[in-house]
Amino acid sequence: MTPVERRKQRSDRAIDEYLLSEQQLEDMYYHMLLARRLNERMLVLNRQGRAAFVIAGAGQEAAQVGAAMALRAGTDYLAPYYRDLGMNLVLGMTAREAMLNLLAKRDDPNSHGRQMPSHWGNTERRIVTQSSVVATQLVHAAGIALGAKLRNDPLVVMACCGEGSTSRGDFHEALNFASIHRLPVIFYIQNNGYAITERNEKEMAVPNVADRARAYNMSHAMVDGMDGVAVYQTVRPAVDQARRGGGPFLIEAKCYRLWPHSSDDDDSRYRPKKELEEWTRKDPISSFRARVETDGIFPREDLDEIEQRVDEEVKEATQWALMQPDPEPEDALGFVYKEL
Repeated sequence: MTPVERRKQRSDRAIDEYLLSEQQLEDMYYHMLLARRLNERMLVLNRQGRAAFVIAGAGQEAAQVGAAMALRAGTDYLAPYYRDLGMNLVLGMTAREAMLNLLAKRDDPNSHGRQMPSHWGNTERRIVTQSSVVATQLVHAAGIALGAKLRNDPLVVMACCGEGSTSRGDFHEALNFASIHRLPVIFYIQNNGYAITERNEKEMAVPNVADRARAYNMSHAMVDGMDGVAVYQTVRPAVDQARRGGGPFLIEAKCYRLWPHSSDDDDSRYRPKKELEEWTRKDPISSFRARVETDGIFPREDLDEIEQRVDEEVKEATQWALMQPDPEPEDALGFVYKEL
Protein backbone atom coordinates (compact mmCIF):
# COMPACT_ATOMS: atom_id res chain seq x y z
CA MET A 1 0.00 0.00 0.00
CA THR A 2 1.34 3.43 -0.95
CA PRO A 3 1.54 6.32 1.53
CA VAL A 4 -1.33 8.03 -0.29
CA GLU A 5 -3.51 4.91 0.01
CA ARG A 6 -2.65 4.59 3.70
CA ARG A 7 -3.51 8.26 4.20
CA LYS A 8 -6.93 7.77 2.62
CA GLN A 9 -7.61 4.92 5.03
CA ARG A 10 -6.35 6.86 8.03
CA SER A 11 -8.30 6.01 11.16
CA ASP A 12 -10.03 8.72 13.17
CA ARG A 13 -9.60 6.72 16.35
CA ALA A 14 -8.24 8.69 19.26
CA ILE A 15 -4.76 7.77 20.43
CA ASP A 16 -4.88 7.79 24.23
CA GLU A 17 -1.47 9.31 24.87
CA TYR A 18 -2.02 12.10 22.36
CA LEU A 19 -5.76 12.80 22.81
CA LEU A 20 -5.74 13.31 19.05
CA SER A 21 -6.77 11.10 16.15
CA GLU A 22 -4.33 9.86 13.52
CA GLN A 23 -5.84 12.30 11.04
CA GLN A 24 -5.38 15.21 13.45
CA LEU A 25 -1.75 14.23 14.01
CA GLU A 26 -1.18 14.10 10.27
CA ASP A 27 -2.81 17.53 9.91
CA MET A 28 -0.59 18.88 12.69
CA TYR A 29 2.59 17.73 10.97
CA TYR A 30 1.38 18.97 7.59
CA HIS A 31 0.53 22.47 8.82
CA MET A 32 3.71 22.87 10.87
CA LEU A 33 5.81 21.79 7.92
CA LEU A 34 3.88 23.95 5.46
CA ALA A 35 4.39 27.02 7.66
CA ARG A 36 8.14 26.38 7.86
CA ARG A 37 8.59 25.68 4.15
CA LEU A 38 6.60 28.79 3.24
CA ASN A 39 8.74 30.91 5.54
CA GLU A 40 11.90 29.44 4.04
CA ARG A 41 10.75 30.25 0.51
CA MET A 42 9.65 33.73 1.60
CA LEU A 43 13.11 34.47 2.94
CA VAL A 44 14.65 33.33 -0.35
CA LEU A 45 12.35 35.70 -2.25
CA ASN A 46 13.37 38.49 0.10
CA ARG A 47 17.06 37.89 -0.50
CA GLN A 48 16.34 37.84 -4.25
CA GLY A 49 14.78 41.28 -3.96
CA ARG A 50 11.29 40.02 -4.85
CA ALA A 51 9.76 40.42 -1.38
CA ALA A 52 10.27 43.56 0.66
CA PHE A 53 9.99 42.15 4.17
CA VAL A 54 9.63 38.83 5.98
CA ILE A 55 8.77 38.30 9.64
CA ALA A 56 8.61 34.57 10.26
CA GLY A 57 7.46 32.13 12.92
CA ALA A 58 10.24 29.56 12.55
CA GLY A 59 10.45 27.67 15.84
CA GLN A 60 6.90 28.63 16.86
CA GLU A 61 5.00 26.34 14.49
CA ALA A 62 4.02 23.87 17.22
CA ALA A 63 2.77 26.67 19.47
CA GLN A 64 0.63 28.04 16.65
CA VAL A 65 -0.72 24.90 14.99
CA GLY A 66 -1.46 23.09 18.26
CA ALA A 67 -3.43 26.07 19.57
CA ALA A 68 -5.37 26.75 16.36
CA MET A 69 -6.44 23.12 16.14
CA ALA A 70 -8.26 23.59 19.45
CA LEU A 71 -10.57 26.16 17.83
CA ARG A 72 -13.71 25.60 15.75
CA ALA A 73 -12.87 26.90 12.29
CA GLY A 74 -15.56 29.19 10.95
CA THR A 75 -17.16 29.61 14.39
CA ASP A 76 -14.45 30.94 16.69
CA TYR A 77 -12.53 34.16 16.12
CA LEU A 78 -8.77 34.57 15.89
CA ALA A 79 -7.03 37.88 16.58
CA PRO A 80 -3.50 36.92 15.49
CA TYR A 81 -0.17 38.63 15.62
CA TYR A 82 2.30 38.92 12.80
CA ARG A 83 4.10 35.57 13.26
CA ASP A 84 0.89 33.51 13.20
CA LEU A 85 1.18 32.02 9.70
CA GLY A 86 0.69 28.52 11.17
CA MET A 87 -2.61 29.51 12.78
CA ASN A 88 -3.90 31.01 9.55
CA LEU A 89 -3.05 27.82 7.66
CA VAL A 90 -4.99 25.68 10.14
CA LEU A 91 -8.02 27.96 9.76
CA GLY A 92 -8.00 27.69 5.98
CA MET A 93 -5.37 29.94 4.42
CA THR A 94 -3.73 28.32 1.40
CA ALA A 95 -0.10 28.42 0.36
CA ARG A 96 -1.13 30.51 -2.64
CA GLU A 97 -2.84 33.07 -0.41
CA ALA A 98 0.19 33.26 1.88
CA MET A 99 2.38 34.07 -1.11
CA LEU A 100 -0.07 36.66 -2.42
CA ASN A 101 0.19 38.35 0.98
CA LEU A 102 3.98 38.32 0.98
CA LEU A 103 4.16 39.83 -2.50
CA ALA A 104 1.40 42.43 -1.87
CA LYS A 105 -0.59 41.20 -4.85
CA ARG A 106 -3.96 42.63 -5.81
CA ASP A 107 -5.84 39.44 -4.95
CA ASP A 108 -4.32 38.91 -1.50
CA PRO A 109 -7.41 38.10 0.61
CA ASN A 110 -5.86 39.67 3.70
CA SER A 111 -5.66 43.23 2.39
CA HIS A 112 -5.52 43.18 -1.43
CA GLY A 113 -1.97 44.44 -1.27
CA ARG A 114 -2.75 47.37 1.01
CA GLN A 115 -1.05 46.10 4.18
CA MET A 116 2.54 45.03 4.75
CA PRO A 117 3.26 41.26 4.84
CA SER A 118 1.98 39.17 7.76
CA HIS A 119 -0.86 41.52 8.60
CA TRP A 120 -3.48 38.81 8.54
CA GLY A 121 -7.23 39.27 8.18
CA ASN A 122 -10.12 37.32 6.69
CA THR A 123 -13.79 37.98 7.35
CA GLU A 124 -15.08 34.58 6.22
CA ARG A 125 -12.61 32.74 8.43
CA ARG A 126 -13.22 35.13 11.33
CA ILE A 127 -9.60 36.25 11.41
CA VAL A 128 -9.45 39.81 12.71
CA THR A 129 -7.27 42.24 10.78
CA GLN A 130 -4.44 43.80 12.72
CA SER A 131 -2.36 46.96 12.85
CA SER A 132 1.38 47.38 13.15
CA VAL A 133 0.89 48.60 16.72
CA VAL A 134 1.36 45.50 18.85
CA ALA A 135 -1.20 44.37 21.43
CA THR A 136 -4.13 46.35 20.01
CA GLN A 137 -5.68 43.08 18.83
CA LEU A 138 -6.12 42.00 22.46
CA VAL A 139 -8.55 44.82 23.10
CA HIS A 140 -10.41 44.03 19.88
CA ALA A 141 -10.68 40.40 20.98
CA ALA A 142 -12.22 41.41 24.30
CA GLY A 143 -14.79 43.50 22.43
CA ILE A 144 -15.72 40.63 20.12
CA ALA A 145 -16.04 38.32 23.12
CA LEU A 146 -18.31 40.84 24.87
CA GLY A 147 -20.56 40.93 21.82
CA ALA A 148 -20.71 37.15 21.75
CA LYS A 149 -21.67 37.02 25.42
CA LEU A 150 -24.43 39.60 24.96
CA ARG A 151 -25.85 37.57 22.06
CA ASN A 152 -25.45 34.24 23.91
CA ASP A 153 -23.35 33.12 20.97
CA PRO A 154 -21.27 30.06 22.01
CA LEU A 155 -18.04 31.11 20.36
CA VAL A 156 -14.52 31.68 21.65
CA VAL A 157 -12.03 34.38 20.69
CA MET A 158 -8.31 33.63 20.70
CA ALA A 159 -5.99 36.64 20.88
CA CYS A 160 -2.28 36.12 20.28
CA CYS A 161 0.86 38.10 20.89
CA GLY A 162 4.49 37.78 21.91
CA GLU A 163 5.64 38.27 25.47
CA GLY A 164 7.02 41.70 24.63
CA SER A 165 3.49 42.91 23.90
CA THR A 166 2.43 42.08 27.46
CA SER A 167 4.34 45.15 28.67
CA ARG A 168 1.91 47.42 26.84
CA GLY A 169 -1.16 48.91 28.43
CA ASP A 170 -3.50 47.25 25.91
CA PHE A 171 -2.61 43.85 27.35
CA HIS A 172 -3.56 44.79 30.89
CA GLU A 173 -6.69 46.67 29.86
CA ALA A 174 -7.90 43.71 27.81
CA LEU A 175 -7.27 41.20 30.61
CA ASN A 176 -8.90 43.39 33.21
CA PHE A 177 -12.01 43.99 31.11
CA ALA A 178 -12.32 40.34 30.07
CA SER A 179 -12.00 39.14 33.65
CA ILE A 180 -14.56 41.60 35.04
CA HIS A 181 -17.14 40.54 32.46
CA ARG A 182 -16.15 36.85 32.36
CA LEU A 183 -15.69 36.91 28.59
CA PRO A 184 -15.03 33.86 26.35
CA VAL A 185 -11.55 34.90 25.27
CA ILE A 186 -8.21 33.09 25.34
CA PHE A 187 -5.15 35.32 25.67
CA TYR A 188 -2.43 33.21 24.08
CA ILE A 189 1.13 34.42 24.59
CA GLN A 190 3.93 32.94 22.51
CA ASN A 191 6.97 33.62 24.66
CA ASN A 192 9.90 33.15 22.28
CA GLY A 193 12.47 34.57 24.67
CA TYR A 194 13.09 37.91 22.98
CA ALA A 195 11.18 41.14 22.43
CA ILE A 196 13.10 41.88 19.25
CA THR A 197 16.52 42.18 20.95
CA GLU A 198 15.63 42.19 24.65
CA ARG A 199 15.54 39.07 26.80
CA ASN A 200 12.66 38.24 29.14
CA GLU A 201 14.35 39.57 32.26
CA LYS A 202 14.59 43.02 30.64
CA GLU A 203 10.94 42.93 29.58
CA MET A 204 9.16 42.04 32.81
CA ALA A 205 9.77 41.73 36.54
CA VAL A 206 8.01 38.35 36.87
CA PRO A 207 9.52 35.10 35.58
CA ASN A 208 6.44 34.10 33.59
CA VAL A 209 3.74 35.97 31.70
CA ALA A 210 1.22 33.52 33.15
CA ASP A 211 2.01 34.84 36.65
CA ARG A 212 0.20 38.05 35.74
CA ALA A 213 -3.14 36.24 35.54
CA ARG A 214 -3.41 36.19 39.34
CA ALA A 215 -3.82 39.97 39.39
CA TYR A 216 -6.99 39.58 37.32
CA ASN A 217 -8.37 36.48 39.06
CA MET A 218 -8.04 34.67 35.74
CA SER A 219 -7.42 31.01 34.93
CA HIS A 220 -3.96 30.46 33.51
CA ALA A 221 -1.52 27.82 32.29
CA MET A 222 1.96 27.40 30.90
CA VAL A 223 2.93 24.88 28.23
CA ASP A 224 5.97 23.74 26.28
CA GLY A 225 5.41 25.64 23.04
CA MET A 226 7.87 23.41 21.19
CA ASP A 227 5.48 20.45 21.62
CA GLY A 228 2.40 20.72 19.41
CA VAL A 229 0.61 17.87 21.16
CA ALA A 230 1.14 19.40 24.61
CA VAL A 231 -0.09 22.75 23.27
CA TYR A 232 -3.31 21.20 21.96
CA GLN A 233 -3.86 19.30 25.21
CA THR A 234 -3.49 22.57 27.16
CA VAL A 235 -5.43 24.92 24.92
CA ARG A 236 -8.39 22.65 24.14
CA PRO A 237 -9.68 22.46 27.78
CA ALA A 238 -9.28 26.24 28.11
CA VAL A 239 -11.32 26.78 24.95
CA ASP A 240 -13.99 24.39 26.19
CA GLN A 241 -14.12 26.16 29.55
CA ALA A 242 -14.50 29.57 27.93
CA ARG A 243 -17.21 28.27 25.59
CA ARG A 244 -19.19 26.96 28.57
CA GLY A 245 -19.15 30.39 30.21
CA GLY A 246 -16.15 29.78 32.46
CA GLY A 247 -14.54 33.10 31.64
CA PRO A 248 -11.21 34.10 30.09
CA PHE A 249 -7.95 32.17 30.15
CA LEU A 250 -4.31 33.28 29.92
CA ILE A 251 -1.97 30.71 28.38
CA GLU A 252 1.78 31.15 27.98
CA ALA A 253 3.52 28.91 25.44
CA LYS A 254 7.26 28.77 26.11
CA CYS A 255 8.94 28.56 22.72
CA TYR A 256 11.93 29.97 20.87
CA ARG A 257 12.45 32.08 17.78
CA LEU A 258 14.93 30.14 15.65
CA TRP A 259 15.39 32.96 13.13
CA PRO A 260 16.15 36.67 13.52
CA HIS A 261 13.26 38.97 14.47
CA SER A 262 12.75 39.82 10.79
CA SER A 263 14.56 39.78 7.47
CA ASP A 264 16.11 43.14 8.47
CA ASP A 265 17.47 41.93 11.82
CA ASP A 266 20.94 40.66 12.75
CA ASP A 267 20.38 38.45 15.79
CA SER A 268 24.10 37.67 16.13
CA ARG A 269 24.43 41.10 17.79
CA TYR A 270 22.37 40.10 20.81
CA ARG A 271 21.86 36.33 20.86
CA PRO A 272 24.60 33.85 21.88
CA LYS A 273 25.41 31.34 19.16
CA LYS A 274 25.53 28.47 21.66
CA GLU A 275 22.02 29.27 22.89
CA LEU A 276 20.66 29.19 19.35
CA GLU A 277 22.39 25.86 18.66
CA GLU A 278 20.87 24.31 21.79
CA TRP A 279 17.34 25.39 20.86
CA THR A 280 17.78 24.32 17.24
CA ARG A 281 18.20 20.75 18.50
CA LYS A 282 14.68 21.12 19.95
CA ASP A 283 13.16 22.11 16.60
CA PRO A 284 9.40 21.44 17.01
CA ILE A 285 8.96 19.94 13.55
CA SER A 286 11.81 17.43 13.61
CA SER A 287 10.94 16.58 17.22
CA PHE A 288 7.32 15.88 16.29
CA ARG A 289 8.34 13.68 13.37
CA ALA A 290 10.75 11.69 15.52
CA ARG A 291 8.07 11.18 18.17
CA VAL A 292 5.26 9.90 15.95
CA GLU A 293 7.69 7.73 14.02
CA THR A 294 9.22 6.23 17.18
CA ASP A 295 5.76 5.64 18.67
CA GLY A 296 4.71 3.78 15.54
CA ILE A 297 1.91 6.20 14.67
CA PHE A 298 3.19 6.74 11.13
CA PRO A 299 5.75 4.85 9.05
CA ARG A 300 8.63 6.87 7.64
CA GLU A 301 7.21 6.57 4.12
CA ASP A 302 4.04 8.42 5.11
CA LEU A 303 5.98 11.29 6.65
CA ASP A 304 8.28 11.48 3.62
CA GLU A 305 5.20 11.67 1.39
CA ILE A 306 3.81 14.58 3.42
CA GLU A 307 7.12 16.42 3.10
CA GLN A 308 7.17 15.87 -0.66
CA ARG A 309 3.58 17.08 -0.95
CA VAL A 310 4.37 20.22 1.04
CA ASP A 311 7.48 21.00 -1.02
CA GLU A 312 5.52 20.69 -4.25
CA GLU A 313 2.70 22.83 -2.86
CA VAL A 314 5.07 25.63 -1.84
CA LYS A 315 6.88 25.56 -5.18
CA GLU A 316 3.64 25.73 -7.14
CA ALA A 317 2.21 28.49 -4.93
CA THR A 318 5.35 30.61 -5.34
CA GLN A 319 5.44 30.32 -9.12
CA TRP A 320 1.73 31.05 -9.36
CA ALA A 321 1.78 34.07 -7.02
CA LEU A 322 4.70 35.70 -8.82
CA MET A 323 2.59 35.79 -11.98
CA GLN A 324 -0.43 37.43 -10.36
CA PRO A 325 -1.23 41.14 -10.94
CA ASP A 326 -0.12 43.90 -8.62
CA PRO A 327 -2.63 46.46 -7.33
CA GLU A 328 -3.25 49.52 -9.50
CA PRO A 329 -1.88 52.82 -8.15
CA GLU A 330 -5.39 54.23 -7.75
CA ASP A 331 -6.30 51.28 -5.51
CA ALA A 332 -4.42 53.05 -2.72
CA LEU A 333 -7.24 55.58 -2.55
CA GLY A 334 -9.94 53.00 -1.96
CA PHE A 335 -11.66 52.92 1.45
CA VAL A 336 -9.99 56.21 2.41
CA TYR A 337 -12.53 58.78 1.27
CA LYS A 338 -16.30 58.44 1.02
CA GLU A 339 -17.26 57.21 -2.43
CA LEU A 340 -20.54 58.41 -3.94
